[in-house]
Amino acid sequence: MNGQITNEAIAVLILASLLDRLIGDPWSFPHPVKVMGAIIHQTTQFIFQFNLNPGLKRSLGILLGGGLILGSAIAGWAMVYSANLVHPFFGMAIASLLLGSCFAGRSLRDAAMDVLVPLKAGKIDLARAKLSQYVGRETANLSEEEILRAILETVAENTTDGVTAPLFYAILGLFFPLGSVPLCLAYKAVSTLDSMIGYLREPYTDIGWFSAKLEDILTWLPCRITILTIALVSGKPKRVLFLCRRDAPQDPSPNSGWSECAYAAALGVQLGGENIYQGIVKDKPFLGESDRAIAPEVVLAALHLMRTCFLLGLGLAIALYNLGLVLSTHS
Repeated sequence: MNGQITNEAIAVLILASLLDRLIGDPWSFPHPVKVMGAIIHQTTQFIFQFNLNPGLKRSLGILLGGGLILGSAIAGWAMVYSANLVHPFFGMAIASLLLGSCFAGRSLRDAAMDVLVPLKAGKIDLARAKLSQYVGRETANLSEEEILRAILETVAENTTDGVTAPLFYAILGLFFPLGSVPLCLAYKAVSTLDSMIGYLREPYTDIGWFSAKLEDILTWLPCRITILTIALVSGKPKRVLFLCRRDAPQDPSPNSGWSECAYAAALGVQLGGENIYQGIVKDKPFLGESDRAIAPEVVLAALHLMRTCFLLGLGLAIALYNLGLVLSTHS
């Protein structure tokens, strides 16, 4: 890359971060995840019409996943390339919008506050109804403490795949000719596939197998970087890492359990326990130690921690890239 391209790439990354912070995801406008979700839904519903054997469903799941991932990357590249043909500033604007749509920091904060505000006002029924829009567990009979745990677990679980992992792949894309947008959209496609069909229950067991495994692999490194960042920011890295090594392996997920445990350890609370999904009781492993109860202030601290991790990653990326420019001018 030459210096001009590097400056534009950094500007796009910064602008995308600002767009996520200021406006988040305006779902009234076309959104890449909505398009991805529609493709996944329509394709899987078509496949489910046929009585296929597990092997064939796995093969079709691989085709669906690979096609959506590659298609998302190509579409993102084509949109930015076409916009650049009109004018470089238009290209930067389109790239910033697409990249900003991959970051979910504002969306996570809005979702948490959407539940937290009525809960703090004593409107627990409204808080339960709001919460049901964001979590899979049954919310009708949750206590205030259980609602707060659900909010905190949502923030902790989605910090990696919704915030820091997209940032990781956006930064990685800076070092490749195609840029941040295609790589970040490709990861977002993997994440969307996993959230929609990456289940261990029928009818998704076979068709979602590839997407779930790939998401685990691609999120592994960003998740560990996030855990280390949380440990350092918390001011008690030894305790956070100790509790993560002790408790996180009990969770069947190689990533979400670690992310939740890092938050629990950093904030001095305990996550996990009994949840009800479609009438079925499921016990999640306990993560962290209950040094204090989960209160609204803890949720706010978690949101601040999420934002701090993002800003540190962004700042480090800018510093490393500027260092690269300095070294290249003296070589």
